[in-house]
Amino acid sequence: MTTILDAVDLRTQLVGENRLELLIFRLHSAQLFAINVFKIREVVKQPHLHSLPGSHPSVCGVATIRRQSIPIIDLRQAIGVRATDENSETNLIITEYNRSVQGFLVGQVLNITNLTWQDIQPPPQHAGKNNYLTAITRVKRDNHERLVSIVDVEKVLAEIVSYNTEISDAVLDQTLVSQLYGQKVLIVDDSSTARAQIRDTLSQLGLEVIEATNGRQALELLKSWCGEGKDVYQEILMMFTDAEMPEMDGYRLTHEIRQDKRMNELFIALNTSLSGSFNQAMVEKVGCDRFISKFQPDLLVEVVQDRLRESLQSSEPR
Repeated sequence: MTTILDAVDLRTQLVGENRLELLIFRLHSAQLFAINVFKIREVVKQPHLHSLPGSHPSVCGVATIRRQSIPIIDLRQAIGVRATDENSETNLIITEYNRSVQGFLVGQVLNITNLTWQDIQPPPQHAGKNNYLTAITRVKRDNHERLVSIVDVEKVLAEIVSYNTEISDAVLDQTLVSQLYGQKVLIVDDSSTARAQIRDTLSQLGLEVIEATNGRQALELLKSWCGEGKDVYQEILMMFTDAEMPEMDGYRLTHEIRQDKRMNELFIALNTSLSGSFNQAMVEKVGCDRFISKFQPDLLVEVVQDRLRESLQSSEPR
């Protein structure tokens, strides 16, 4: 099964072109689910699991994969999918999110499909706030168009390993604290959990947060300000954006902003769960100012403080 991902390194060229590849799988039911290939290390048959007494109900044990002990999460149970085919094969998807490695037990792994982010849509509004999807799309399978649900893995992980938004005292620059109050920051992320993590961190400093759920929504907001004659640099101090989002990803969003003279100097920090070394290269390619791997409250605050210092220095009389 690992051969399905053998060419993943060659696929990095898709990122930055508003394209992605999804690994399609089932959860012991007819419904199709997906995860972005870039967050997957490998796919293997279900290995032997060692139990973890007292662990979260969705954690079904620990497996040793390539000499590394990895917690294994039953994805079907974690997102509340009812099994209709308990006898189907079981596979393990090894992923890397937010600087941690974990495995997800799934059913049949089907294929990888190449799409554009324009093909990816947000979940329907009637799905409610508690759904475990970041987006949906449609793919051709067996001569039929099938709906695919893209799992919000960050939400799944946040419910199993609670995140801490506490800011270390040593990080705070007391000379800036009072000036941070009331500053506005734009957060662009399709995961409600990821947005909440940043919002809960920055609100401790009195920062006001404006949220957008994808790159297109954010770009339309920024352009609307420009169209109304507003100064984008006065409206917000900076922007945090995810890399992967429906309709328009963070790379394309950054590219579009850099091409618009009305806002091309906006400070942009890429905040993503994708691998750091790869994203550092993409940051330089598309013109982001900083890269942050999720979720690091202290680093978020450091970036905001650095940006405020830069803003204050540029406004000083020469």
